[in-house]
Amino acid sequence: MIGPVIPLYSCHVDTPIGRVQVAGTPEGICRICFPTESPEQWYRWFDRYFSKLPLDGAHPIIDQCVSEITEYFGRKRQSFEVPVDLRGTDFQLRVWRELMSIPFGATISYGELARRVGKPGGARAIGNAAGSNPVPIIIPCHRVIGHDQGLVGFGGGLSVKEQLLELEQARIPFIRG
Repeated sequence: MIGPVIPLYSCHVDTPIGRVQVAGTPEGICRICFPTESPEQWYRWFDRYFSKLPLDGAHPIIDQCVSEITEYFGRKRQSFEVPVDLRGTDFQLRVWRELMSIPFGATISYGELARRVGKPGGARAIGNAAGSNPVPIIIPCHRVIGHDQGLVGFGGGLSVKEQLLELEQARIPFIRG
């Protein structure tokens, strides 16, 4: 049985880290792609969860997201209010919800995040879930660092992770992992 057809919308946002692609449903933002991601990654993700691609076009959810991302990069916003419409496993959803609780300007280690979601010793599983985060920036996976405070593992690239942490003025010594 085929479920209801869910409308999808998307647009690009020019940011200091490059052109970011944003997509959403009427329920919330479902995908944000960094400039470093290939179009194939975008296509595969939408094929997996929706079996279709979003249409370029305006929608209040997209407009709100663009506005909030612009404010974030303009240092006028520290948290996001735009709703999200997440697709993932129960474990991924749990990790992503916990990521959303990391305050602006703060960082956490993969190991600590694993403890917080009830999977002590599961830093690698946390890394995989964070790496599957469909809405980076809004779900701040860039705030997760290595146990030695090193910048490790980030889908947008370590230089983007560093730029986002510097934008937030996170107070950690940057050690490349």
